[in-house]
Amino acid sequence: MTRWLIDGMNVIGSRPDGWWRDRGAAQGRLVDDLRRFAETSGERVTVVFDGREHTIEAPPDVEVLFASSRGRNAADHDIATLARDDPDPHGLTVVTSDAELVARVALAGASTMGAGHFRRLLDA
Repeated sequence: MTRWLIDGMNVIGSRPDGWWRDRGAAQGRLVDDLRRFAETSGERVTVVFDGREHTIEAPPDVEVLFASSRGRNAADHDIATLARDDPDPHGLTVVTSDAELVARVALAGASTMGAGHFRRLLDA
């Protein structure tokens, strides 16, 4: 069974649908899409968002995290750490289109999938 670690803002940003006008609502919509994905696939999903933490209603099968620091690539650093510290990184797929993050999680042994490709899976 695959476990998914999602670069949330990267997936949101893969579709220019005006998400920047209400970042919190866009995050909530992604969490709802991830809930459906987790229910259908039976797989565990963790999403990490950049930005200030706020309340997002998350179902039990979707873990929602916010970057532990601020600034450029803050979520990327947390995602790389989560992949590195995962007890079984070979069962982990990190979703991002950030080339530097792809290289970092590959060193940990995790697989990767591009944000646009994953977005299409969610939309299917």
